[in-house]
Amino acid sequence: MIYRRATPIEFNHCDPAGIVFYPRYFEMTNSVVENFFREVAGQSYAAMMEAGQGVPTARLETEFHAPSRLGEVLEWWLRVTRLGGSSVGFTVEAWCGASHRVTAKLVLVWVEAGGRPKPWPEAIRARIAAFQEADDA
Repeated sequence: MIYRRATPIEFNHCDPAGIVFYPRYFEMTNSVVENFFREVAGQSYAAMMEAGQGVPTARLETEFHAPSRLGEVLEWWLRVTRLGGSSVGFTVEAWCGASHRVTAKLVLVWVEAGGRPKPWPEAIRARIAAFQEADDA
């Protein structure tokens, strides 16, 4: 299954030429992942932080395919590529119509107090697994 989210390109995303400044893609990618956790995995970042838990990024690879400009709308696609005992792999892509703009491959790790990796809480793992399996069907 693909999780989708749209992001309009705003002035604050752009450099003086009206093109998305590349670090803003990382902020947008993070927003897509954060909303995936809230909407699909059933756990908001706010609730995680209050409980001394989180999902920091352990790995991030990015490929920029084409520039995005002020006023365009990016359609973000998130796929779960791997679900481990304490980690999850995602591929997150941004498109504007038929134009592929950026691909990010991320690995996030479930951590609890002290910042050490821990096994996924069963409820969160089950929701991510169900989402991933829906993609495999």
